[in-house]
Amino acid sequence: MLIGTDSHTPNGGGLGSICIGVGGADAVDVMAGIPWELKCPNVIGVKLTGSLSGWTSPKDVILKVAGILTVKGGTGAIVEYHGPGVDSISCTGMATICNMGAEIGATTSVFPYNHRMRTYLQKTGRGDIAALADQHQDVLVPDSGCEYDQVIELNLSELKPHINGPFTPDLAHAVSDIGAVAEQNGWPLEVKVGLIGSCTNSSYEDMGRAASLAKQALDHGLKCKAQFTVTPGSEQIRATIERDGYTKILSDVGGLVLANACGPCIGQWDRRDVKMGEKNTIVTSYNRNFTGRNDANPATHAFVTSPEIVTALAIAGTLKFNPETDYLTGSNGEKFKLDPPTGDELPARDFDPGQDTYQHPPPDGSALRVDVNPQSNRLQLLEPFDQWDGEIWRTCTSSSR
Repeated sequence: MLIGTDSHTPNGGGLGSICIGVGGADAVDVMAGIPWELKCPNVIGVKLTGSLSGWTSPKDVILKVAGILTVKGGTGAIVEYHGPGVDSISCTGMATICNMGAEIGATTSVFPYNHRMRTYLQKTGRGDIAALADQHQDVLVPDSGCEYDQVIELNLSELKPHINGPFTPDLAHAVSDIGAVAEQNGWPLEVKVGLIGSCTNSSYEDMGRAASLAKQALDHGLKCKAQFTVTPGSEQIRATIERDGYTKILSDVGGLVLANACGPCIGQWDRRDVKMGEKNTIVTSYNRNFTGRNDANPATHAFVTSPEIVTALAIAGTLKFNPETDYLTGSNGEKFKLDPPTGDELPARDFDPGQDTYQHPPPDGSALRVDVNPQSNRLQLLEPFDQWDGEIWRTCTSSSR
């Protein structure tokens, strides 16, 4: 079990861990060695059969589950994915699914340990942990004959690409239907911006599958009709996709590579293409699309989908485009259909760690003091608290006891 003060702590469920996001006070208790307590959660079992293929991605699993459970259906419960379909999902794909479990109110989500996790651990320099997990695999999978408080069954072979929204992550639609639904509801069909990456869908596999679509568009002389942004999930991902050519492809098709940070996902976006209050549509591979979430504009209709679908819609520029059936027109006037996305689960040449930008603070803090004006009202150095003299209780009043 891991406790973290971030809503995306459940990401670790993609490595077979019970990782729960908590408030700061709870984390302090844990750091002080005090047992962490909560009401015993229910367990919702999601049985996966079949296998992912074509345009369907791990993101579609959680988008479908969100449509079934709604934003409150997972409250007070841990979601445990199991079944033969699990083995068709990459380790980072499992992390994507667990990450977005917070949007259905789940305490956390978890996958059983398998060979996908082992390979990921080995590729990221944690082979010793994989070996230890192999020795104890029997406790990292569901118990034989276990029962769930609720069971949802999904056949991955039949699961269609999904897009959820606007204004809530549980309003689920098949990509094939979203154009007609948008027309019926008066949602803007033009896709103004497509945004991929950030914490949820920024893996090497995600970027590779998006780049495979961008390459097809470039080969036919096309670039994105919508604005397109790319957020690598870490310095390691940034460096690796740059080394392997994905960054150039995504940039050439019209993408703007952002810093390895939260960015527009939490509203860190100096958006200038629309005015405040102007009705518009964006598509993202993030988790959240509540009103004003990404750009502070309450009129922005934000839809959540996979990086692959975001890329396809950014190229087409409209919600009415279904990449499974619809055609694009190349620069030579000929029509063509995008082939389903492809991408390596992990880099063949291992990960490039990128630049080590960590700067260790000086032991005595002297270097910091040189840069901070002691008269500054904005920047102030923290000083140690005075040692307790044992007399403070004398100042307590009856109302504060």
